[in-house]
Amino acid sequence: MSTTTQDLPTAPETRTAYLVLGALSLCHMLNDTIQSLLPALYPVLQANYALSFTQIGLLHFAFQGTASVLQPAVGFATDRRPRFRLLALGMGLSLAGLVTLAFAHAYGVLLLAAVSIGLGSAIFHPDASRLARLASGGRYGTAQSFFQVGGNAGSAIGPLLAAFVVLPFGQSSVAWFSVLALLGMIVLWKVGSWARARHRERVAARVAPARNPLLPRRRILVIIGILALLVFSKYVYVVSLTSFYTFYLIETFGVSVRESQLLLFVFLGAVALGTFVGGPIGDRIGRKAVIWVSILGVLPFTLALPHANLLWTAILTFVIGVVIASAFSAILVYAQQLVPNRIGLISGLFFGFAFGIAGIGAAALGILADWKGIAFVYRLCAWLPLIGLLTVFLPPDNALKSR
Repeated sequence: MSTTTQDLPTAPETRTAYLVLGALSLCHMLNDTIQSLLPALYPVLQANYALSFTQIGLLHFAFQGTASVLQPAVGFATDRRPRFRLLALGMGLSLAGLVTLAFAHAYGVLLLAAVSIGLGSAIFHPDASRLARLASGGRYGTAQSFFQVGGNAGSAIGPLLAAFVVLPFGQSSVAWFSVLALLGMIVLWKVGSWARARHRERVAARVAPARNPLLPRRRILVIIGILALLVFSKYVYVVSLTSFYTFYLIETFGVSVRESQLLLFVFLGAVALGTFVGGPIGDRIGRKAVIWVSILGVLPFTLALPHANLLWTAILTFVIGVVIASAFSAILVYAQQLVPNRIGLISGLFFGFAFGIAGIGAAALGILADWKGIAFVYRLCAWLPLIGLLTVFLPPDNALKSR
């Protein structure tokens, strides 16, 4: 008697592979620590190379744009045929970019370093996100938050390393952190071995492929468009802080470069905290509710920020970081539920779009800052969370579950 797809066993989702999730989160931290060194170094690079805000924005775009273009392609390829050593290769490209950044002698070489780090990110994020879902045991939001918080922690560490290592010892000291990339390559090689063993188990057990989408194709495209606009609002606002917050603090309050880096760390640490709690909350109350709160709920704080003194600026950016941080994990898991048979592609699309829009946003905000000033940038960006009103058009979470 022939065996239909319905007769095949589904993948076991009762156990969460916390060791694998921990390894992926650790490597996400290492990867994003390397990434975050670039924007954390912008004040140093501006002084060393006499860069304008426009050049800084274009440098950020070189990194973000490279990652944006390639991530969907990587996700599509790994959905069709998993590549179990690809993650280690991506970390190697980040290592090459780090060394290039340390010994760059001209603006063009800085751009090359940014592109190399972007290539590493393009490989790492979609494939690692796919493996995080595979290791989730059905706790998709928790797994994505666990994975994402590593990246947020790495982003927060970067400014500290810049403040306490790179500033005192110079740009070449960035090469010291190549040991982080080497560690990541070793760990990701082990994760690749686990993924290959899991893949063989699924093939041997003849596990059924993921189910097809429940909603019509046209409606799925509309929903993905709405989710993309929500990602736009989050990432353009966040990049306004990660790229230009230190300059805003120095210009508005007269703080030192080191003090500005520490205040940036406060914001990035808040982002890590919000990411950590957002996923489990989404598993309990639903992804749509988290999206509502994390995007639209941050509006009062963003509107108040341009009018605050130094103390309240630190407090408000901490609150903004915690609230807005859970948005991306919730949006990503929601989109994965929309198209459950294309996890890598969806991950690549959303990571790629997030990187791309952040890169374009950094370039555009850099030009705007040169033209109208940093303070104007924050007054304008304060209104971005209003886009969160589009959440009303998203179907409820239970509409995406198997019937």
